[in-house]
Amino acid sequence: MTATGATWRNWGRTEAVRPLRVERPDSPEAVQRAVQAAAAAGLRIKPVGSGHSFTGIAVAPGVQLDLADLSGVIDADVATGRVTLGAGTPLHRLPALLAPYGLALANMGDIDKQTIAGATSTGTHGTGLGFGGLATQIVAAKLVTGTGELVTVSETEHPELLPAVRLGLGALGVLVEVTLQLVPRFVLHAIERPEPLTDVLDGWLQRVRAVDHFEFYWHPHTEVAMTKTNTRLPGDAPRKPLGRVSRWLDDELLANGVFRGVCALGTAAPGVIPFFARQVERLQSGRDFADFSPSVFVTNRTVRFREMEYAIPLADVPDALREVRALIERKGWRISFPIEVRAAAADENWLSTAHGRESGYIAVHRYFREDEREYFAAVEAIMRDHGGRPHWGKMHTQTAETLREVYPRFDDFLAVRDELDPELRFANPYLDRVLGTTPGGTRPTGAARRDAANP
Repeated sequence: MTATGATWRNWGRTEAVRPLRVERPDSPEAVQRAVQAAAAAGLRIKPVGSGHSFTGIAVAPGVQLDLADLSGVIDADVATGRVTLGAGTPLHRLPALLAPYGLALANMGDIDKQTIAGATSTGTHGTGLGFGGLATQIVAAKLVTGTGELVTVSETEHPELLPAVRLGLGALGVLVEVTLQLVPRFVLHAIERPEPLTDVLDGWLQRVRAVDHFEFYWHPHTEVAMTKTNTRLPGDAPRKPLGRVSRWLDDELLANGVFRGVCALGTAAPGVIPFFARQVERLQSGRDFADFSPSVFVTNRTVRFREMEYAIPLADVPDALREVRALIERKGWRISFPIEVRAAAADENWLSTAHGRESGYIAVHRYFREDEREYFAAVEAIMRDHGGRPHWGKMHTQTAETLREVYPRFDDFLAVRDELDPELRFANPYLDRVLGTTPGGTRPTGAARRDAANP
Protein backbone atom coordinates (compact mmCIF):
# COMPACT_ATOMS: atom_id res chain seq x y z
CA MET A 1 0.00 0.00 0.00
CA THR A 2 1.32 3.43 -0.91
CA ALA A 3 -0.11 6.70 0.32
CA THR A 4 0.78 10.37 0.47
CA GLY A 5 2.48 11.03 3.77
CA ALA A 6 0.56 12.70 6.57
CA THR A 7 2.44 14.39 9.40
CA TRP A 8 4.09 11.79 11.64
CA ARG A 9 5.01 12.54 15.25
CA ASN A 10 6.83 10.42 17.78
CA TRP A 11 5.35 9.59 21.18
CA GLY A 12 7.48 12.12 23.06
CA ARG A 13 6.53 14.93 20.64
CA THR A 14 10.20 15.73 20.05
CA GLU A 15 10.12 14.92 16.32
CA ALA A 16 7.70 15.46 13.44
CA VAL A 17 7.94 14.97 9.70
CA ARG A 18 5.69 14.82 6.66
CA PRO A 19 7.05 12.02 4.45
CA LEU A 20 6.80 12.38 0.70
CA ARG A 21 5.03 9.03 0.73
CA VAL A 22 4.23 6.15 3.06
CA GLU A 23 4.38 2.52 2.01
CA ARG A 24 3.09 -0.51 3.90
CA PRO A 25 4.79 -3.61 2.50
CA ASP A 26 3.39 -7.01 3.44
CA SER A 27 6.35 -9.21 2.49
CA PRO A 28 10.16 -9.06 2.29
CA GLU A 29 9.82 -8.89 -1.50
CA ALA A 30 7.58 -5.83 -1.19
CA VAL A 31 10.24 -4.20 0.99
CA GLN A 32 12.82 -4.94 -1.70
CA ARG A 33 10.63 -3.29 -4.33
CA ALA A 34 10.13 -0.24 -2.10
CA VAL A 35 13.87 0.18 -1.53
CA GLN A 36 14.64 -0.26 -5.22
CA ALA A 37 11.95 2.29 -6.17
CA ALA A 38 13.31 4.79 -3.66
CA ALA A 39 16.81 4.33 -5.06
CA ALA A 40 15.57 4.85 -8.60
CA ALA A 41 13.88 8.08 -7.49
CA GLY A 42 16.94 9.24 -5.54
CA LEU A 43 15.02 9.20 -2.25
CA ARG A 44 16.00 8.09 1.21
CA ILE A 45 13.80 5.46 2.82
CA LYS A 46 13.30 4.37 6.44
CA PRO A 47 11.10 1.99 8.39
CA VAL A 48 9.18 3.33 11.35
CA GLY A 49 8.02 1.36 14.36
CA SER A 50 5.89 2.65 17.20
CA GLY A 51 7.58 6.04 17.41
CA HIS A 52 8.76 5.49 20.97
CA SER A 53 12.27 6.82 20.33
CA PHE A 54 12.79 10.36 21.57
CA THR A 55 15.54 11.01 19.01
CA GLY A 56 14.98 11.42 15.28
CA ILE A 57 16.30 7.93 14.54
CA ALA A 58 13.08 6.90 12.72
CA VAL A 59 12.34 10.20 10.98
CA ALA A 60 11.72 9.59 7.28
CA PRO A 61 11.47 12.78 5.16
CA GLY A 62 11.48 10.72 1.96
CA VAL A 63 9.78 7.32 1.99
CA GLN A 64 8.42 6.01 5.27
CA LEU A 65 7.95 2.25 5.58
CA ASP A 66 5.21 1.03 7.89
CA LEU A 67 6.06 -2.60 8.73
CA ALA A 68 2.87 -3.38 10.65
CA ASP A 69 2.00 -6.12 8.15
CA LEU A 70 5.34 -7.86 8.73
CA SER A 71 4.24 -9.18 12.08
CA GLY A 72 3.73 -12.38 14.03
CA VAL A 73 5.46 -15.73 14.41
CA ILE A 74 7.04 -17.01 11.19
CA ASP A 75 8.72 -20.10 12.63
CA ALA A 76 9.18 -21.63 16.07
CA ASP A 77 11.36 -24.45 17.36
CA VAL A 78 10.38 -25.35 20.91
CA ALA A 79 13.32 -27.74 21.30
CA THR A 80 15.91 -25.02 20.72
CA GLY A 81 13.81 -22.11 22.00
CA ARG A 82 14.32 -20.19 18.78
CA VAL A 83 11.47 -18.20 17.27
CA THR A 84 11.45 -16.12 14.09
CA LEU A 85 9.25 -13.03 14.12
CA GLY A 86 8.20 -10.46 11.58
CA ALA A 87 10.22 -7.33 12.27
CA GLY A 88 7.11 -5.22 12.83
CA THR A 89 5.82 -7.36 15.70
CA PRO A 90 5.02 -5.19 18.75
CA LEU A 91 6.54 -6.38 22.03
CA HIS A 92 3.16 -6.27 23.77
CA ARG A 93 1.90 -9.02 21.46
CA LEU A 94 4.69 -11.43 22.37
CA PRO A 95 3.20 -12.94 25.54
CA ALA A 96 0.16 -14.19 23.63
CA LEU A 97 2.19 -15.22 20.57
CA LEU A 98 4.76 -17.15 22.61
CA ALA A 99 2.41 -18.75 25.16
CA PRO A 100 1.55 -21.75 22.90
CA TYR A 101 5.27 -22.59 22.79
CA GLY A 102 5.89 -22.06 26.51
CA LEU A 103 8.60 -19.48 25.74
CA ALA A 104 9.44 -15.92 26.78
CA LEU A 105 12.00 -13.19 26.25
CA ALA A 106 14.92 -13.64 28.64
CA ASN A 107 14.62 -10.02 29.74
CA MET A 108 12.50 -6.97 28.95
CA GLY A 109 12.42 -3.26 29.56
CA ASP A 110 9.54 -1.56 31.33
CA ILE A 111 7.74 -0.46 28.15
CA ASP A 112 6.39 -2.87 25.53
CA LYS A 113 4.95 -0.50 22.91
CA GLN A 114 7.98 -0.81 20.60
CA THR A 115 8.31 -3.21 17.69
CA ILE A 116 10.91 -5.96 18.01
CA ALA A 117 13.00 -4.38 15.23
CA GLY A 118 12.77 -0.90 16.72
CA ALA A 119 13.58 -2.07 20.24
CA THR A 120 16.63 -4.09 19.24
CA SER A 121 17.91 -1.56 16.71
CA THR A 122 18.00 1.25 19.27
CA GLY A 123 19.50 -0.74 22.16
CA THR A 124 16.46 -1.20 24.40
CA HIS A 125 17.36 -3.07 27.58
CA GLY A 126 16.01 -4.12 30.94
CA THR A 127 17.95 -4.61 34.16
CA GLY A 128 20.00 -7.46 35.61
CA LEU A 129 23.73 -8.19 35.41
CA GLY A 130 23.08 -11.66 34.05
CA PHE A 131 21.35 -10.30 30.98
CA GLY A 132 22.18 -8.09 28.02
CA GLY A 133 19.87 -5.82 26.07
CA LEU A 134 17.14 -7.19 23.83
CA ALA A 135 19.50 -7.23 20.83
CA THR A 136 21.68 -9.87 22.50
CA GLN A 137 18.80 -12.32 22.06
CA ILE A 138 19.00 -12.11 18.25
CA VAL A 139 20.66 -15.14 16.65
CA ALA A 140 19.65 -14.43 13.04
CA ALA A 141 18.07 -11.70 10.97
CA LYS A 142 16.94 -10.98 7.42
CA LEU A 143 17.31 -7.49 6.07
CA VAL A 144 16.98 -5.63 2.81
CA THR A 145 20.16 -3.69 2.02
CA GLY A 146 20.49 -0.30 0.39
CA THR A 147 20.82 -1.96 -3.02
CA GLY A 148 17.59 -3.92 -2.53
CA GLU A 149 19.27 -7.27 -1.80
CA LEU A 150 17.69 -9.61 0.75
CA VAL A 151 20.47 -10.81 3.06
CA THR A 152 20.41 -13.37 5.87
CA VAL A 153 22.81 -12.87 8.76
CA SER A 154 23.16 -15.70 11.26
CA GLU A 155 25.67 -17.90 13.05
CA THR A 156 26.27 -19.71 9.76
CA GLU A 157 25.63 -17.01 7.12
CA HIS A 158 27.73 -13.86 7.35
CA PRO A 159 28.29 -14.39 11.10
CA GLU A 160 30.87 -11.60 11.17
CA LEU A 161 28.02 -9.13 10.57
CA LEU A 162 25.88 -10.20 13.56
CA PRO A 163 27.54 -7.81 16.07
CA ALA A 164 26.62 -4.93 13.77
CA VAL A 165 23.20 -6.06 12.51
CA ARG A 166 21.75 -6.95 15.91
CA LEU A 167 21.88 -3.28 16.92
CA GLY A 168 22.03 -1.48 13.62
CA LEU A 169 20.21 1.84 14.28
CA GLY A 170 18.25 1.26 11.08
CA ALA A 171 21.41 2.30 9.24
CA LEU A 172 22.34 -1.05 7.67
CA GLY A 173 19.09 -2.06 6.06
CA VAL A 174 15.41 -2.74 6.64
CA LEU A 175 14.98 -5.65 9.04
CA VAL A 176 12.17 -7.90 7.86
CA GLU A 177 12.67 -10.92 10.16
CA VAL A 178 14.51 -11.54 13.40
CA THR A 179 15.17 -14.88 15.08
CA LEU A 180 15.41 -14.77 18.86
CA GLN A 181 16.91 -17.16 21.35
CA LEU A 182 14.15 -17.42 23.95
CA VAL A 183 13.88 -19.14 27.33
CA PRO A 184 11.17 -21.28 28.91
CA ARG A 185 8.31 -19.21 30.29
CA PHE A 186 9.09 -18.13 33.85
CA VAL A 187 7.62 -16.39 36.88
CA LEU A 188 9.12 -13.35 38.58
CA HIS A 189 8.80 -12.70 42.29
CA ALA A 190 8.83 -8.92 42.70
CA ILE A 191 9.56 -7.01 45.88
CA GLU A 192 9.12 -3.25 45.68
CA ARG A 193 9.91 -1.14 48.72
CA PRO A 194 11.12 2.34 49.68
CA GLU A 195 14.62 2.56 51.14
CA PRO A 196 16.93 5.42 52.10
CA LEU A 197 18.72 6.63 49.00
CA THR A 198 22.06 6.75 50.81
CA ASP A 199 21.79 3.06 51.72
CA VAL A 200 20.85 2.10 48.17
CA LEU A 201 23.83 3.95 46.70
CA ASP A 202 26.23 2.60 49.28
CA GLY A 203 25.10 -0.95 48.55
CA TRP A 204 24.71 -0.59 44.77
CA LEU A 205 27.35 -3.06 43.62
CA GLN A 206 26.39 -5.68 46.18
CA ARG A 207 22.68 -5.38 45.34
CA VAL A 208 23.02 -5.69 41.57
CA ARG A 209 25.33 -8.70 41.90
CA ALA A 210 23.24 -10.50 44.50
CA VAL A 211 19.90 -10.76 42.67
CA ASP A 212 18.54 -11.52 39.21
CA HIS A 213 17.10 -8.07 38.50
CA PHE A 214 17.52 -4.89 40.52
CA GLU A 215 16.56 -1.30 39.76
CA PHE A 216 15.46 1.78 41.63
CA TYR A 217 13.73 5.10 41.12
CA TRP A 218 14.59 8.27 42.99
CA HIS A 219 12.33 11.31 43.12
CA PRO A 220 14.45 14.47 43.29
CA HIS A 221 13.79 16.55 46.42
CA THR A 222 13.41 13.41 48.57
CA GLU A 223 15.65 11.12 50.61
CA VAL A 224 14.06 7.83 49.56
CA ALA A 225 14.50 5.49 46.59
CA MET A 226 11.86 2.99 45.47
CA THR A 227 13.70 -0.27 44.87
CA LYS A 228 12.49 -3.19 42.78
CA THR A 229 14.04 -6.65 43.13
CA ASN A 230 12.89 -9.44 40.81
CA THR A 231 13.78 -13.08 41.39
CA ARG A 232 13.33 -15.62 38.59
CA LEU A 233 11.24 -18.73 39.37
CA PRO A 234 10.19 -21.71 37.19
CA GLY A 235 7.16 -21.29 34.97
CA ASP A 236 5.08 -23.59 37.17
CA ALA A 237 5.90 -21.74 40.38
CA PRO A 238 2.91 -20.42 42.35
CA ARG A 239 1.82 -16.99 41.19
CA LYS A 240 0.55 -14.18 43.36
CA PRO A 241 -0.42 -11.50 40.85
CA LEU A 242 -1.45 -8.02 41.84
CA GLY A 243 -5.18 -7.70 42.31
CA ARG A 244 -7.06 -5.78 39.69
CA VAL A 245 -8.05 -3.04 42.14
CA SER A 246 -4.55 -2.78 43.63
CA ARG A 247 -2.92 -2.56 40.19
CA TRP A 248 -5.43 0.07 39.09
CA LEU A 249 -4.88 2.19 42.20
CA ASP A 250 -1.07 2.05 42.07
CA ASP A 251 -0.31 1.91 38.34
CA GLU A 252 -3.21 3.79 36.80
CA LEU A 253 -4.78 6.18 39.29
CA LEU A 254 -1.62 7.23 41.16
CA ALA A 255 1.25 6.59 38.71
CA ASN A 256 -0.63 7.92 35.69
CA GLY A 257 -3.73 9.92 36.63
CA VAL A 258 -2.60 11.79 39.74
CA PHE A 259 0.98 12.08 38.49
CA ARG A 260 -0.23 13.64 35.23
CA GLY A 261 -2.05 16.28 37.23
CA VAL A 262 1.01 16.99 39.37
CA CYS A 263 3.19 17.37 36.26
CA ALA A 264 0.71 19.73 34.64
CA LEU A 265 0.45 21.81 37.82
CA GLY A 266 4.23 21.81 38.20
CA THR A 267 4.62 23.24 34.72
CA ALA A 268 2.58 26.28 35.70
CA ALA A 269 3.85 26.50 39.29
CA PRO A 270 7.22 24.70 39.66
CA GLY A 271 7.45 25.62 43.34
CA VAL A 272 4.83 22.99 44.24
CA ILE A 273 6.93 20.09 42.94
CA PRO A 274 9.12 19.52 46.04
CA PHE A 275 5.99 19.49 48.21
CA PHE A 276 4.32 16.83 46.12
CA ALA A 277 7.56 14.82 45.93
CA ARG A 278 7.69 14.75 49.72
CA GLN A 279 4.07 13.57 49.84
CA VAL A 280 4.96 10.74 47.53
CA GLU A 281 7.87 9.91 49.82
CA ARG A 282 5.53 9.75 52.81
CA LEU A 283 2.90 7.68 51.03
CA GLN A 284 5.19 5.18 49.33
CA SER A 285 4.63 1.61 50.45
CA GLY A 286 5.95 -1.73 49.29
CA ARG A 287 4.48 -4.44 47.13
CA ASP A 288 5.23 -8.16 47.04
CA PHE A 289 3.81 -10.18 44.16
CA ALA A 290 4.65 -12.89 41.62
CA ASP A 291 3.48 -13.32 38.05
CA PHE A 292 4.61 -14.32 34.58
CA SER A 293 7.59 -12.21 33.56
CA PRO A 294 5.94 -9.73 31.13
CA SER A 295 3.40 -8.71 33.78
CA VAL A 296 6.24 -7.87 36.18
CA PHE A 297 8.78 -6.34 33.79
CA VAL A 298 6.33 -4.03 32.01
CA THR A 299 4.56 -0.99 33.44
CA ASN A 300 1.82 0.94 31.68
CA ARG A 301 2.87 4.56 31.29
CA THR A 302 0.52 7.13 29.81
CA VAL A 303 2.02 10.38 31.11
CA ARG A 304 3.91 11.79 28.17
CA PHE A 305 7.56 12.69 28.86
CA ARG A 306 10.97 13.16 27.30
CA GLU A 307 13.96 11.10 28.32
CA MET A 308 17.73 10.98 28.21
CA GLU A 309 19.61 7.88 29.37
CA TYR A 310 23.32 7.19 29.61
CA ALA A 311 25.25 3.97 30.19
CA ILE A 312 28.32 4.36 32.40
CA PRO A 313 30.70 1.88 34.03
CA LEU A 314 28.76 -0.07 36.65
CA ALA A 315 30.86 1.06 39.62
CA ASP A 316 30.45 4.75 38.68
CA VAL A 317 26.68 4.80 39.25
CA PRO A 318 26.65 5.95 42.92
CA ASP A 319 29.06 8.83 42.37
CA ALA A 320 27.36 9.92 39.14
CA LEU A 321 23.92 9.98 40.76
CA ARG A 322 25.28 11.92 43.73
CA GLU A 323 26.65 14.47 41.27
CA VAL A 324 23.26 14.74 39.56
CA ARG A 325 21.58 15.22 42.94
CA ALA A 326 24.03 17.97 43.88
CA LEU A 327 23.49 19.59 40.48
CA ILE A 328 19.71 19.74 40.96
CA GLU A 329 20.11 21.24 44.42
CA ARG A 330 22.72 23.76 43.27
CA LYS A 331 20.63 24.94 40.32
CA GLY A 332 17.40 25.05 42.31
CA TRP A 333 15.58 23.11 39.61
CA ARG A 334 12.16 21.61 40.29
CA ILE A 335 12.11 18.12 38.77
CA SER A 336 8.80 16.26 38.87
CA PHE A 337 9.90 13.00 37.21
CA PRO A 338 11.91 10.35 39.06
CA ILE A 339 15.38 9.28 37.95
CA GLU A 340 15.60 5.62 36.92
CA VAL A 341 18.70 3.48 37.59
CA ARG A 342 19.32 0.02 36.11
CA ALA A 343 22.17 -2.34 35.16
CA ALA A 344 23.05 -4.75 32.35
CA ALA A 345 25.71 -7.29 31.42
CA ALA A 346 28.54 -6.53 29.04
CA ASP A 347 27.95 -7.71 25.48
CA GLU A 348 29.72 -7.94 22.12
CA ASN A 349 27.40 -5.87 19.90
CA TRP A 350 29.47 -3.06 18.43
CA LEU A 351 27.10 -0.16 19.11
CA SER A 352 25.61 -1.54 22.30
CA THR A 353 25.78 0.89 25.19
CA ALA A 354 27.09 -2.08 27.20
CA HIS A 355 29.71 -3.11 24.64
CA GLY A 356 32.66 -4.62 26.47
CA ARG A 357 31.69 -3.50 29.96
CA GLU A 358 29.14 -4.13 32.69
CA SER A 359 27.03 -1.02 32.65
CA GLY A 360 24.84 1.03 34.91
CA TYR A 361 22.12 3.18 33.38
CA ILE A 362 20.91 6.53 34.66
CA ALA A 363 17.81 7.92 32.96
CA VAL A 364 16.42 11.40 33.50
CA HIS A 365 13.02 12.60 32.35
CA ARG A 366 10.96 15.73 32.03
CA TYR A 367 7.26 16.22 31.42
CA PHE A 368 6.77 16.84 27.72
CA ARG A 369 5.40 20.35 28.25
CA GLU A 370 8.53 21.43 30.14
CA ASP A 371 11.80 22.61 28.59
CA GLU A 372 14.27 19.80 29.18
CA ARG A 373 17.32 21.31 27.50
CA GLU A 374 19.22 22.89 30.41
CA TYR A 375 18.63 19.92 32.73
CA PHE A 376 19.54 17.31 30.14
CA ALA A 377 22.65 19.18 28.98
CA ALA A 378 24.02 19.48 32.50
CA VAL A 379 23.33 15.83 33.32
CA GLU A 380 24.85 14.81 29.99
CA ALA A 381 28.09 16.59 30.92
CA ILE A 382 28.28 14.53 34.11
CA MET A 383 27.67 11.30 32.22
CA ARG A 384 30.29 12.10 29.62
CA ASP A 385 32.82 12.69 32.39
CA HIS A 386 32.16 9.08 33.40
CA GLY A 387 32.72 7.73 29.88
CA GLY A 388 28.98 7.63 29.19
CA ARG A 389 27.32 6.27 26.09
CA PRO A 390 23.86 7.65 25.24
CA HIS A 391 20.89 5.44 24.51
CA TRP A 392 20.38 5.69 20.74
CA GLY A 393 16.64 6.21 21.04
CA LYS A 394 16.78 8.82 23.81
CA MET A 395 17.78 12.44 23.72
CA HIS A 396 21.44 13.47 23.61
CA THR A 397 23.73 15.87 21.75
CA GLN A 398 26.65 13.64 20.79
CA THR A 399 28.11 13.38 17.29
CA ALA A 400 30.09 10.84 15.30
CA GLU A 401 33.33 12.43 16.49
CA THR A 402 32.50 12.15 20.19
CA LEU A 403 30.84 8.73 19.90
CA ARG A 404 33.91 7.28 18.21
CA GLU A 405 35.80 8.01 21.46
CA VAL A 406 33.60 5.67 23.53
CA TYR A 407 32.88 2.90 20.98
CA PRO A 408 36.00 0.83 20.13
CA ARG A 409 34.26 -0.76 17.11
CA PHE A 410 32.65 2.42 15.80
CA ASP A 411 34.62 2.44 12.54
CA ASP A 412 33.97 -1.28 12.06
CA PHE A 413 30.27 -0.48 12.14
CA LEU A 414 30.72 2.31 9.59
CA ALA A 415 32.61 -0.08 7.33
CA VAL A 416 29.66 -2.51 7.43
CA ARG A 417 27.33 0.37 6.60
CA ASP A 418 29.52 1.19 3.59
CA GLU A 419 29.12 -2.40 2.40
CA LEU A 420 25.37 -2.77 2.99
CA ASP A 421 24.21 0.77 2.21
CA PRO A 422 26.88 2.36 -0.01
CA GLU A 423 24.64 5.29 -1.01
CA LEU A 424 23.35 5.89 2.54
CA ARG A 425 19.83 5.17 1.40
CA PHE A 426 18.71 4.63 5.02
CA ALA A 427 20.32 7.77 6.46
CA ASN A 428 18.42 10.72 7.89
CA PRO A 429 19.46 13.87 9.78
CA TYR A 430 19.89 12.02 13.10
CA LEU A 431 22.04 9.28 11.59
CA ASP A 432 24.02 11.91 9.71
CA ARG A 433 24.87 13.45 13.08
CA VAL A 434 25.75 10.27 15.00
CA LEU A 435 27.38 8.29 12.16
CA GLY A 436 28.62 10.95 9.76
CA THR A 437 27.57 11.80 6.24
CA THR A 438 30.34 10.32 4.13
CA PRO A 439 30.50 6.66 3.11
CA GLY A 440 33.89 5.05 2.54
CA GLY A 441 36.51 7.73 2.97
CA THR A 442 39.83 6.84 4.55
CA ARG A 443 38.52 4.21 6.95
CA PRO A 444 39.92 0.70 6.50
CA THR A 445 37.48 -1.83 5.10
CA GLY A 446 35.47 -3.92 7.52
CA ALA A 447 37.53 -7.01 6.74
CA ALA A 448 40.80 -5.16 7.24
CA ARG A 449 39.69 -3.78 10.60
CA ARG A 450 38.48 -7.19 11.75
CA ASP A 451 41.79 -8.74 10.74
CA ALA A 452 43.66 -6.01 12.61
CA ALA A 453 41.54 -6.47 15.72
CA ASN A 454 41.92 -10.27 15.61
CA PRO A 455 45.46 -10.99 14.38
